[in-house]
Amino acid sequence: MQQILVVDDEIGIRELLSEILHDEGYQVRLAENAGQARTLRSQGRPDLVLLDIWMPDTDGITLLKEWASAGLLTMPVVMMSGHGTIDTAVEATRIGAYDFLEKPIALQKLLATIGRALRSGEQQVKPMSMLATLGRAPAVAELKQRLERIANLKSPLLLTAEPGSGVELCAKFVHQTNTPWVAPENLGALAEAPLDVLNQAREGTLFLREIGDLNRVEQKGLLLIAGRLEKYNTRLICASSRPLPELVAQGAFDARLYGVVATVTVHVPSLREHREDIPVLANLFLLRSVEAKEVAPRHFSTAALNALRNYDWPGNLSQLESAVRSLALTASSEELGVVDVNQALSLFGTLQATAPGLALDLPLREARDAFERVYFEHHIAQESGNMSRVADSVGLERTHLYRKLKQLGIKLTRRNDE
Repeated sequence: MQQILVVDDEIGIRELLSEILHDEGYQVRLAENAGQARTLRSQGRPDLVLLDIWMPDTDGITLLKEWASAGLLTMPVVMMSGHGTIDTAVEATRIGAYDFLEKPIALQKLLATIGRALRSGEQQVKPMSMLATLGRAPAVAELKQRLERIANLKSPLLLTAEPGSGVELCAKFVHQTNTPWVAPENLGALAEAPLDVLNQAREGTLFLREIGDLNRVEQKGLLLIAGRLEKYNTRLICASSRPLPELVAQGAFDARLYGVVATVTVHVPSLREHREDIPVLANLFLLRSVEAKEVAPRHFSTAALNALRNYDWPGNLSQLESAVRSLALTASSEELGVVDVNQALSLFGTLQATAPGLALDLPLREARDAFERVYFEHHIAQESGNMSRVADSVGLERTHLYRKLKQLGIKLTRRNDE
């Protein structure tokens, strides 16, 4: 049954909408102000929100902005107002609202709008909500400003960062919507058929991960592509966790190619550079697991969030997300406490808190699976999803590695086969 959250400070309107929606077969949750709406949203994702603009504690536009900036605007939101203006409707739509209804709302128009919004399914993630996954600290705010300034350029862009820092989120932020997005999983195609790769990205964006790993032939193919970007009206965005100037000095990376791909260079900060964001990000990753129905509703204790914040996270955002998901899947209670966190962190090899380490009270098979899950997720984060390097670092043949990951229930968001 689809769930609709109604947020309105007028009890008569809440009750009327609740009755109408119940009769139409929807599950309805009610909030009389923004505070209650925040609480209900933190407990799970509704399929649709009907949100009043004028409320006593926080107005609906402000709440909509909060959800968008926190990466929580993942459901259609229909704004309602008895004092609506065109400017307000335009602003709400710009932020990410699906539609705008003026009160009093005709029944037929209400149901038609709700039907369209629900049929639209998952909203396309807005660029700002994508960047919400990076955090809100000053270092991230500065990064967002730099990306906004260069978003409309066509010149090549180089993103430098430690593994797992979120370079693909940054690349997608500057990518022009409704144009091709090409991110080859196998960078060997740069050597085999570089112009085929470029043709796929015609009029759009070509994103290449870890170009510091390219061999000489692949570098030559990329240099060929770089010389034809203007003809194909394509923007090239590259990422590297390796120091390309040092590779150039060592003769391992083509100096001409570096000069082209580094036309504009942006550094993406590591998680250690904005660790104040870690509690917010951990809660966001946990909420995503809940919304994906992977786990029942859970929450972190304050001590647990402090333990997460104090860890160094060598694998950055990817490692934090993997750790939160593992915690959500393996914890035995609704509250994820400091003991749960310390047990998980101990499996990463460096326990920075004071609680004891491994979960020795589990049956052998469960303990082994829990360890292996964290172990492989750690290496995947460390290598930014490059499965060739993961296979090398863990000492497994790649086919065996994929089979093992499937057995452990580890889902890959992308796979690199360089």
